[in-house]
Order: sequence, then C-alpha cells, then structure tokens
Amino acid sequence: MHLLRLGPVGQEIPAVTDDDGVVHDLRPVTAEIDGAFLAAGGIDRARAALAAGELPVLRGAQDLRRGAPVARPPAVICIGQNYAAHAAESGARPPSVPIVFLKHPNTVVGPDDTVPLPPGAEKLDWEVELAIVVGRRASYLASVEEARAHIAGFTTVDDISERAWQMDESLGQWSKGKCGEAFAPTGPALVPADEVDPGALRLRSWVNGEPRQDSSTRDMIFDVDHLVWHLSQYMVLEPGDLISTGTPEGVAFSGRFPYLRDGDVVEIEIEGFGRQRHAVRTPAAVRASAALVP
Repeated sequence: MHLLRLGPVGQEIPAVTDDDGVVHDLRPVTAEIDGAFLAAGGIDRARAALAAGELPVLRGAQDLRRGAPVARPPAVICIGQNYAAHAAESGARPPSVPIVFLKHPNTVVGPDDTVPLPPGAEKLDWEVELAIVVGRRASYLASVEEARAHIAGFTTVDDISERAWQMDESLGQWSKGKCGEAFAPTGPALVPADEVDPGALRLRSWVNGEPRQDSSTRDMIFDVDHLVWHLSQYMVLEPGDLISTGTPEGVAFSGRFPYLRDGDVVEIEIEGFGRQRHAVRTPAAVRASAALVP
C-alpha cells in the first residue's frame, strides 16, 4: 500500500494504491495525510479500510498532479555526508556523528513540480535521498531499538542545493544553500515502514535522461534507526516531520557533472517508491508557463 496526495496545489485528495496499483480515494478515512493523521494510527486505519473494500476507486487519478505525500511537515531535518562514497567525492572524511542541517518546510513541493532556478544561482545540484516520515513524537529515546516504532514510513526527497550559497556564503551552516523555493520535491508516495527494508534500497538519479547516481542505502554510514534515536537526543521529533537521510555519490559537487541550468530535467527514484520528474526553469519561464494554463 502506498499513500498519495493527488490534485492541484492546496486541493490535494488523499489516496492509496492497492497491491494491483489501483488508486483508491482515502477521504472516507481522512481529509488529509498529515502529522495528525499519522499520530492517530492513520496508516493502519487506511489499510483496514482498503482491505474491507470501503474505499472507492479514484476515477481519473492518472490525470491528477502528484503532490507531496505528507502535507505541511512541521520540520524538514537533513543529514549530510551520510554515504561513505559521497563523503569521499566531497573530499571529506566520513563523519563520526551525523551532520545535521535544516530545510525550511515550505521547500516541500510535489515530485513533478517545476523548480525555479534562483536568480544568480550558478551551482544548483540534485540529491536523491531516502526520507523518514515520523509517525510518533520522539524525545530522548533511550535506545536505537526504540526508534523504529516512531517511524510511520518512508518517501523520496530531492535535496536540491545551491552549492555556492551552501559552501561559500553560509559560514559552515549549509541551510542557506538548501532553502530556495521548491528545493525539496517530495514523493510520489509515502510507503509504510512495515513494507520497507530501508537498509537495502536502490537510489538513482538522471539529468536530461543521462545517469548520475546509482547506489544503495547499504552505503549509509548511519542507518535510519540510529538517525531517529540520535536526533531525539537534540530535538523533539513530531508526527509528520521529514528526515532526509543523505545522498549517495554522483552529484555535480563531485566535479564530474555540470550543475543544473534552465530547462534541465531531473529524475530521481528509489526502488519500489516511484519516480520523480521535475524541470528546472527560470522564474520568468515559470510565470510564462503558468499564464498558459486555462
């Protein structure tokens, strides 16, 4: 079962797919997929309603825009250099503790939404990442083993970065280069935690159809349970929070590929989660495209 939000911005319909890929309307269970839904056992309720045949097929689902699968995340917490090969290509030693930075929650957009190229940006980069979706409040967890019970599921995030802002203008804080408009395309699906082995997922990315990243979460330095436990020692994790767990090697910052330019198309995919496809356009091009929509 995958959970989706489909429809125009601000009017997304909560939905689920069954084992045959048929999309069902989740509105008999909830008006929204958000932190409150997750904290109230929403995934189990959705699964039960689907199994009982209580959810109608969502007609025309294939024609609807795909929104981020979790609405209004309270926080977007990110982990840096969490893949050994990516740390190496960045010229850094593998970190001994997780590197933590934040993205503004308003960076979260749908997986296919256009990413505006910021004025003056010269080093726009892509990063396919597995994201944890928090399902229960977590604070000062006593052990790593407790962490999994606080994870509702997983999704995909493109942690878009402007490297000059991140490395040259942030004085080591990173977030300045991570918070541009639409810098976190998310989804398409929220996959329940009990349906995923997060330690053995293939992650890939492409730019204009050319392969870039192709790796596995096996290369993670800190696994998902460790990250949730670790973060809970420093902050309170709330239902609906996203934790973006780092990217593997193969980004433009490595020096092997050019940075993104106007008109480039980025695709990212995590095995079994579905694929994102979003274009990078100048703000003027975005406005012109919007003006053509009836």
